[in-house]
Parts: sequence; structure tokens; C-alpha cells
Amino acid sequence: MKDELFLRGEKVPMTKEAVRALALSKLELHWASHLIDIGAGTGSVSIEAALQNPTLAVTAIERNPAALRLLEENCQRFACGNISVMAGEAPDVRVEQADAIFIGGSGGHLCALIDWSLQHLRPGGRLVMTFILQENLHAALDHLRHSGVTALDCQQLNISALTPLGSGHYFKPHNPVFVIACQKEDAHVHTL
Repeated sequence: MKDELFLRGEKVPMTKEAVRALALSKLELHWASHLIDIGAGTGSVSIEAALQNPTLAVTAIERNPAALRLLEENCQRFACGNISVMAGEAPDVRVEQADAIFIGGSGGHLCALIDWSLQHLRPGGRLVMTFILQENLHAALDHLRHSGVTALDCQQLNISALTPLGSGHYFKPHNPVFVIACQKEDAHVHTL
């Protein structure tokens, strides 16, 4: 889906189109029945997942009041009846176990969110996270290793978009984004 289709707010983050496409692919939602989107922002991941998988139940968790308003408006705009918007902050919310969890924003609680996610994932469930800060990337990789997650996929995306400049065009770079994807195995036992 094009980014321009979503209603946007000044300070409400949105997972951009190319990153969203990779994240959704890594979530492997074709077999999932429940997705949790932590830090849903505008709802771009939740909405695209819900539209691509009409039988998927999506729980979109967001703490920012401005983002919650946009998220609700975008859900109505796309008529996504399979998305439940939850006002709150993980890891303090209660939800049912899921087959896939996406962390798009950590709010400074990255390690707690990873633990919470691994606890709320069913065995074989997928966890996908995106970051722009290298510190968050390294913290996530270290915490996943200490949590017993050995098989993971990590990619860095460098996207540039063709942009007009004077009488010509150039490729305007976007911030690099790191994408981590892993799968919960039976051996991943976590306590909060």
C-alpha cells in the first residue's frame, strides 16, 4: 500500500511502505490467526496486514492519544473490522497469545517488550522488530541471544526515492532501518 493512502499526523510515526512490505513478509501471516502490533502509530502495519489477511485478528496497541485518534480514523477509512485498537502500553496490557508480533516502537522499554512478546507468542510464532537507532538494534540482538533465541534474521534497509530537484531528479535517501525477525521455539521460556 502506498504511504499516501494513510492519514498522517505531525508527530505520529508510521512504518514506511518498503519497510512495511519486508516486515509483513517476515511475519509470515499467511498461516497466522492473531497479530499484535506494538506501537501501532498510524496503523499502517495493522491495516495492511488486516487487508491482506481478512481472517486475521489484529490487536493494535498504542499509547499516544494523537496516534490513537489517527489509528481509529485509518481503521475506519479502510473498513478494517478485524482490528481491535487497544489504548495502553505494552508490557502493561493484557492480550491473548498471538502467532505474530510486530514491534514498531519500544518507548524505551525494548527488553521488557521482547520478553513480553516471547511470552505472548505461541510456539513457532514470529517476532519482527524495526529500528532506526543502532543502540536499539544492538540491545535487541543482545537480549534475544540472552533469551535463547539463536536463529534470527537481521537486515538493514537503505531506501532512496526518486525526487525532483530543479530541472532534474535525484535519489533522496531515507534513514536506514534495521529489521530483526525471529521465531519462538519451545525452548524460549521467559518470565517478566
